[in-house]
Amino acid sequence: MENNELGTVTLYLDNDETIECQILCILDVDGNKYIALLPPDEDGGEESPVYLYRYTEDADGEPALESIEDDGEYEAVCDAYDEWLDTMEYEALDLDALGLDSLE
Repeated sequence: MENNELGTVTLYLDNDETIECQILCILDVDGNKYIALLPPDEDGGEESPVYLYRYTEDADGEPALESIEDDGEYEAVCDAYDEWLDTMEYEALDLDALGLDSLE
């Protein structure tokens, strides 16, 4: 997946600040949709936090984000995000560089 393929989202924080986050993916977990957002890396660190929210759309197709309050639900979404990351890392492997034509 190319960066910016899904676009960005502006988060409005409780302290009246805004953060423009990159949309990493939208996940389906137990019949609900969730969104993974990557904020800008302001400190130059290797790892940035990923924000996970429940994702819904109203009748007009307007998106809405909701905090995930339930620990079990949050863990399930984290697991799905980890699986997505594993898939992205697998797809990014350069099989030719490894001397492999395919994994069959």
